[in-house]
Amino acid sequence: MTPPPSPSPTGSADEPLRDLQSASDLLKALASPVRLGIVRELSQGGKYVHELVAALGVSQPLVSQHLRVLRNSRIVTTRRQAREIQYDLTDDHIAHIVLDAIRHAQE
Repeated sequence: MTPPPSPSPTGSADEPLRDLQSASDLLKALASPVRLGIVRELSQGGKYVHELVAALGVSQPLVSQHLRVLRNSRIVTTRRQAREIQYDLTDDHIAHIVLDAIRHAQE
């Protein structure tokens, strides 16, 4: 008779699959040239929608649509400044992933 598998030091057996699913969801949220551009721009600091529109050369509704995806994925956060909303990256890890991917593509 085989002994039951020993418990993982990090938790349940389902945990690695959950982690892979979370990573997959993150990459899906980034899977757009416009969203990668937004993250690249935000890696330099918080920006308003009109600044992202100017930097990326795309329409305001398109930027807003992609920002919504990034917000829902908790990649960006918002902060109201008077009548405008400033967008920031939740953390620097996302910037590293995106900037490394862009550099890799340029090689």
